[in-house]
This record gives sequence, structure tokens and C-alpha cells, in this order.
Amino acid sequence: MSGNESFNRIKEVLKEQGRTQTWLADQIGKSYVVVTNYCNNNAQPSIEVLRKIARALDVDVRELLVPTK
Repeated sequence: MSGNESFNRIKEVLKEQGRTQTWLADQIGKSYVVVTNYCNNNAQPSIEVLRKIARALDVDVRELLVPTK
């Protein structure tokens, strides 16, 4: 994985909804640091966590992923 490759769109969806990383961390029971790593694509959430994020943001889980095609 290259350093600037994006796999998820969590940061973009948060921005679209006017929500903060702190809010999301509270919603999914993760630390702010973990959520920041997800948002910056330094780490990727498990499928289970991705589903929690999708529920918290009320979006389809696919909206959180960068399309491959």
C-alpha cells in the first residue's frame, strides 16, 4: 500500500455531514486516535467496525469505500 492511497471515504462523509472525528469515535466506541487513523487512511477498520461507522453515519457501507472500478 502506498503512503497516499485512499481505501476509505470516512473523512469525506464526516465532512459532508458536518460531523467530527470525536463524534464518530464516541458513536463507535473507539478512541479519537483510532478514528483519525481511519480518516487519514493510515489504518483501515475491520468490516465489523466499518458497518458500525456506516450505521452511525446512516449511510450504506459502500459509501465509505473508495470504488475499485
